[in-house]
This record gives sequence, structure tokens and C-alpha cells, in this order.
Amino acid sequence: MQKSFSDLEYANKKKLTRRDVFLAELDSTTPWGKLHQEIEPFYPRVNGAGRPPIGLARMLRMYVAQQCFGMSDEGIEDAIYDSQAIRGFVGIDLNRESAPDATTLLKFRHLLEDNELTKKIFDTINGHLAEKGLMMREGTIVDATLIAAPPSTKNKNGERDPEMHQSKKGNDWHFGMKAHVGVDAASGLVHTVIGTAGNVSDVTQACALLHGDESAALGDAGYQGVEKRPENQGRSVTWHVAMKRSKRKALPKNKVGRMLEKLEHLKASVRAKVEHPFHVIKNLFRHRKTRYRGLAKNTAQLFTLFGFANLVLAGRRFSITESRRAP
Repeated sequence: MQKSFSDLEYANKKKLTRRDVFLAELDSTTPWGKLHQEIEPFYPRVNGAGRPPIGLARMLRMYVAQQCFGMSDEGIEDAIYDSQAIRGFVGIDLNRESAPDATTLLKFRHLLEDNELTKKIFDTINGHLAEKGLMMREGTIVDATLIAAPPSTKNKNGERDPEMHQSKKGNDWHFGMKAHVGVDAASGLVHTVIGTAGNVSDVTQACALLHGDESAALGDAGYQGVEKRPENQGRSVTWHVAMKRSKRKALPKNKVGRMLEKLEHLKASVRAKVEHPFHVIKNLFRHRKTRYRGLAKNTAQLFTLFGFANLVLAGRRFSITESRRAP
């Protein structure tokens, strides 16, 4: 295939941008073949003499790039024309073809949502990482994060999303949904995702976030009383939940109090791993607000986001390990 002058200039440039590096790492860590196998049975085929659909590999890469850069359907279409890095990742040669349009990507996303394929993407990625020995399955950290939803009523129905609700954090109220996650205590990778309205209490989802093989589970003070809940009865897991702030401040200034304070610091240091996937989806992937209407569509998106957040975190862990091994 003959390359254009811009392609040759891009290939010979001296410095790689952060976008170049990120996409190269994402490309190398993603189990593309396994993801294709999960989606292909649901992907449309040519019927008779009709126009053939755009290749699955290309549409999946366009969808992944969209999610990892927090873009709209129109935004990622424009980005393919604007960015050589994204164009190369998706596999588009503008000398021979145009980029898939926003409507085509919309249909592809609906295909994933309607067939619960984003959950399969999440599970496939986690299975791939488990094969590499990254999922230890001995302990789980549970936590939840608020994701804001547009409060505007300037829409066709003249109302806010009825499936989103208000939630109070500290002294502030937030309108939106919650992403509840169960995170592997050893690797910091997410193994379970649940999406609920913002007013659902964290502790009600705690046991559903366990995979069942762990011997210990950790949570912040919002999970107080979880061991007494009926859904926890009969489980062999031991819960390590943070003290409430008021109780912690009232600890005695003696040896026992210092030991309990040290224990709280230890639990907090382990729980800190749960913040890493939240950091990736909110700051790196820029997913701080819901993009769609309704819990089902937004939860489907969370599976994709946390699946690829796991790949990002696993890739960083491998790079750190390799740098330590280097002479």
C-alpha cells in the first residue's frame, strides 16, 4: 500500500506524543482476537448483493478509541480526520476510504448494548488478565463513585432522567448514578461492576460485588454493618470495614488507641487501590458525567470503561515490573 507524504512524515517524526504512546500500549495489551470472537456472532453479515458492513475490527477499534478519549459519536469521527494517531489505531487510510460516520458507530454501540456485549468485553479482558496471573481472588475491596447526570430539563420530555437520583456526599447534593465496584485487593483490578441510581446505599450492594472465592473484604465507613446483613449470612468472608470518623476521633490516647489507629491506617492503605480505576475512568478517560439516558445504557458503558481501565493499570504494572528487572 502506497503511503502519503503525511504518513511518511508522521512515521519518521522524532518525538512520540502521549497519545501515540497510550494508543500503542492499548493496542499491544488488548486481546483483540478474543473480543472479536465474542462479538462476531452478533455482527451483521452481507445479505445477497447488499452493501457489506464495515469490518468488525475497525468498528471495535473506533468504539474503543471513543470510550478511552471520552468523545461523542461525532467527536470521534472528527478525531479520525484530525489525528494521525487515532487514524492509525483505528486502521483508516484516508487515501482510499473515509472514516465510519457517527450514525454507523451509534448502531454499533446499540448492537453491543442490546446483546449485553459490553459485559462480555469486560469479562473477556478480565479472563485474559487472569491467564497472566493478575487476578489473585483472595481479597476484594468494595467502593462506589458518583457519576453526575445532566440536571437540565431542556429536552423532549421536559424532565431530568427519571432513573437518576440525588445523593448526598458530605454537605453537597449530587444528581446522577453510582458505579459500584469490587476490586481485587492484590492487583487493584476491577472484577465486578454494578450501576445503580445515585440514592442507592453503598452497603446494599456490598455482597453482590464479591466473586465468592475471597476470604477477606474491605470497605470504607459507608459499609458499616455489612456483616449483619441477611445477604451476607452463610458467607465465609471476613469483613474489614473502616471506623466511622467520629468513633476514630474518640479513640483513647493510650497504647490500645494507637494500635487501633495503626490498624485503620493499614486498612486505608489497602483500600487506596480502589481509587486507581476510578482515577483512570474519570481523569484519563474523562468520564465524569453520564453520556446517555437511563441506567441500562450507562451501566453498559461502565463495563467497557472498567475493562479497558484494567488493561491500562495492568500495562502500567508490567512496565514497572520490567523496569525493575532491567540491569
